[in-house]
Amino acid sequence: MTDATTHAVELVRPDGGTETIRVAEGETIVDAAERVDVGLPYGCLYGACGTCAAELLDGEVRHGRSPRALKPSALDAGYVLPCVAAPESDCRLRVGHEIQAEVVGTPWK
Repeated sequence: MTDATTHAVELVRPDGGTETIRVAEGETIVDAAERVDVGLPYGCLYGACGTCAAELLDGEVRHGRSPRALKPSALDAGYVLPCVAAPESDCRLRVGHEIQAEVVGTPWK
């Protein structure tokens, strides 16, 4: 998948390591990662739980469904939900479990 109907999405891990996946037009980032056996955290796959929350560092994504787990302030700060987001351009995302706690919070103390 390297034609004009895909976008490169670089995933930046907590340790600074990166992986780049190709995401087809209309495909969610989580679905593309699963397709090529790249692990990303996720839960509900419809934008309600926030488990997959990521920070958009560069580029543009479009949420195909409402990202209900994110407050408007989180969206304004550049956070996205890869389970319901498709890239509109090549992009970079900071990914990992700890982002959910940063953005959505956690019930665990």
